[in-house]
Amino acid sequence: MAEPTRINKSYESIPNLGRMSGGGPARFNPSAKPKNIRVTLLRLIRIFGFRKKAITLAMVLTVIVSAVSMATPLLLGKAVNTFDIRTNKADSGLLGKVLFILVMCYLTCWALDTINGVMMAKVSQDLVRHIRTGFFSKLQRIPLDFYDRRSHGDTMSRMTNDVDNISSTIAQTTTQLISGIFTITGALVMMLILSPYLTLVAMISVPLFTILTKTISGHSRKYFLGQQQKLGALNGVIEENIVGLKMVKAFNRQQNVMEEFEAINGELCTQATKAQIWAGFMMPFLNVINNLSFGLIAFTGGILTIQGTVTVGVVVSFLTYSKQFGMPLNNIAGMFNNIQSALAGAERIFEIMDEAEEASDKEDARELENPKGEVEFCNISFSYSADAPVLKDVSFRVRPGEVVALVGETGAGKTTIVNLLIRYYELEKGKILIDGNDITDITRKSLRSCFSVVLQDTCLFTGSICDNIRYSKPAASDDEVIEAAKVAHADGFISRLPEGCHTVITGSADNLSQGQRQLLAIARAVLCDAPILILDEATSSVDTKTEKEIQHAFRRLMRDRTSFLIAHRLSTIRDADRIMVIGDGRIKESGTHEELMQKKGSYYDMVISQMGG
Repeated sequence: MAEPTRINKSYESIPNLGRMSGGGPARFNPSAKPKNIRVTLLRLIRIFGFRKKAITLAMVLTVIVSAVSMATPLLLGKAVNTFDIRTNKADSGLLGKVLFILVMCYLTCWALDTINGVMMAKVSQDLVRHIRTGFFSKLQRIPLDFYDRRSHGDTMSRMTNDVDNISSTIAQTTTQLISGIFTITGALVMMLILSPYLTLVAMISVPLFTILTKTISGHSRKYFLGQQQKLGALNGVIEENIVGLKMVKAFNRQQNVMEEFEAINGELCTQATKAQIWAGFMMPFLNVINNLSFGLIAFTGGILTIQGTVTVGVVVSFLTYSKQFGMPLNNIAGMFNNIQSALAGAERIFEIMDEAEEASDKEDARELENPKGEVEFCNISFSYSADAPVLKDVSFRVRPGEVVALVGETGAGKTTIVNLLIRYYELEKGKILIDGNDITDITRKSLRSCFSVVLQDTCLFTGSICDNIRYSKPAASDDEVIEAAKVAHADGFISRLPEGCHTVITGSADNLSQGQRQLLAIARAVLCDAPILILDEATSSVDTKTEKEIQHAFRRLMRDRTSFLIAHRLSTIRDADRIMVIGDGRIKESGTHEELMQKKGSYYDMVISQMGG
């Protein structure tokens, strides 16, 4: 029921997913400036709160593994020191005990790492499930104008690609990051205990690591964010062209579509290449720093050994600890591109989660009981954009059971009136009353249960014919569904389908004609049996013969119901109790067909032009 003047076409959200920033970039806007990496990281960490016990257990196991790992270099040093260089003999008893303990340490680390890996895989997938559920729940609560200014493909890409990036990163890095913190701390303590002089030499690598990480992350992160944005834009192009493939072929736009696709695909390739190149610098430079540090430690340790300051075993242990000190940094560097990509994806997800939601029902909002269908617009003004008002101080009253037709030029505001009535959009000025009740004082669920709606753009869902008709009244029996199909004159084509009303259709596929799809939408409205009926070009896709039959069905359907008709065909509106001509944001004329024809105003001109002069 989108207004032609528009630009384009019970899980709650997870705590800490919401509120950081406003709307994001449109499809072809330049890449947004990356947000604060610390804020994004902290928000991701806070989300882990829903699995505190599992995370705590993983941390405990990680601490145990790190502690056991800290003992292995010390044991290696003791094993080396069991050899006496002067006598060329070894204390075989002590050596055997040390080696046995060493093997047990390695087996313990392997077992605990395996348990930890399995547990974190479950936690990460649980987290992703919750993020996706919260994201989808958020999409249900965002106002419709969000979808009018966003590419659907980009939104879908955020829910799939960006969440998958987070999933893979969490599974790979969480335990390694926790382990890395303890390993670095433990290794530093042990190195200080073994030799403060050698520790001072080892610390030369720390500022080099810091400078390297800061330099590379500063360049690569903007490219990873750009990569995710271009991927979303590419999905948007794919989604639009699959939906509109008939128009693409009808107007021979295949080459233009390919050029558009190649342009965005090329931009994606450029962003991804730059991101991978910058991320790829990390590992080689880290290896250079590690090897430099290792060489300096070995050289200094050799001198100290000759001087008798330390033993060979201490130098061996220290070199192993220095490797443990640098290993977590190497591991993080190896996953650097995944981390950057995940943070960029998280920013895009949080961007949607921070979108303003529909205004919630008032605390004292009430249910509307036994609605009669009286509707009153009181000084309504509304615009989709500040510089283009659609309605200007519109007021009218519709009696219960009255049939009102809204006519006017394309974009005049006809559909906007019913959009505001159903509260798809919030009012800017004025108020709308149903049975004397302000619609903002009524719960949305209660308000929308007052309407049966048939739109010009028919929406069907994947499922059987019966399921689609029953969408408006899930508890309806098969007999009620069949009766609604008969009233809508849809039973004729349904009976010719392979499995009748149990034939499965898909919402986006073209296995039904537009006319057939519209008949199903009419049957859905018939079954709903609500006190207010809205027909927005409800017969625009059916043939003249079927339209006449449906008109008879509508007369039965509109009996004792308040009805709003939006149509251009004279045959659809001439029998309405009142016809309102919408133009320039106001109601230009109002009356019956005969009264308006006698006035010879806008309605008269429209009818004469439709009749060919």
